[in-house]
Amino acid sequence: MSVNQHIVVEEEQGVRLDKLLVDLTEEASRSQIQTWIQEDMVTVNGSSQKSNYKCQEGDHLEWEIPEPEALEIEPENIPLDIVYEDEDVVVVNKPRGMVVHPSAGHEHGTLVHALLYHCTDLSGINGIMRPGIVHRIDKDTSGLLMVAKNDKAHSSLAEQLYNKTAERKYVAIVHGEINHEYGTIEAPIARDPKDRQKMGVVEGGKDAITHFKVLSLYPDYSYIECELETGRTHQIRVHMKYINHPLAGDPKYGPRRTLPIDGQALHARHLSFTHPTTGERLSFDQEPPKAFQDILDEIQKRT
Repeated sequence: MSVNQHIVVEEEQGVRLDKLLVDLTEEASRSQIQTWIQEDMVTVNGSSQKSNYKCQEGDHLEWEIPEPEALEIEPENIPLDIVYEDEDVVVVNKPRGMVVHPSAGHEHGTLVHALLYHCTDLSGINGIMRPGIVHRIDKDTSGLLMVAKNDKAHSSLAEQLYNKTAERKYVAIVHGEINHEYGTIEAPIARDPKDRQKMGVVEGGKDAITHFKVLSLYPDYSYIECELETGRTHQIRVHMKYINHPLAGDPKYGPRRTLPIDGQALHARHLSFTHPTTGERLSFDQEPPKAFQDILDEIQKRT
């Protein structure tokens, strides 16, 4: 554990505590720093403050940076569909059925196990169970995912997600015919108080915003594109259920199986972000896998 100190100067007066620490530490993301603040690893003049505290000239900041834990996950030789890779980032097209990082019941065969075999270096910011993982997509959601190969890249990509400058678009098949071309769902998401295995729209939950566009209409179904403005757990699945258009095949939030597909018909088709080192804007597109396309073809035949 290393201890760091800083005296706030005139030019830094009025800057949020978490934002100033991002600038001072360089390699930690704002979300990581907010966790440090919540865990009382940061003090201002010897006392704890909130992330949104406005720093004052002369404030004495002190913060602890935890030592990275040794990684105990064994690499596994699992094929990966690498869309892009350089010394800072990897963009992966994750298949349906693959869990992103290890957890109870998923100790092997995850994307992290495959990445550790493929890459000798990954960011350690998210800890031993999620090296390099900046954001995640659900097991049965396929598509594009960005991974950081070092802490500097991780901080940059996480900050872009936080500032909503990274772009993520999904395509989905949902139940029902949506009778307008565009829409925005703005509803807070938290753990469902009636079922702790689910998320739900809950008063007092975290802000969540999903934009959608109808691409095609079919009898009893709509094919849509969703763009995330925030990235809450199960956000698209929860929001579409909230407006009574749950995802087809969704075992957790949808009706009983109505189409021959395992898991929700959801695919992360588009990803764009600014490269953490070169500043170049990178953009990637990946069409849905065959199982998804087969379902789409089937409902098209019903028209």
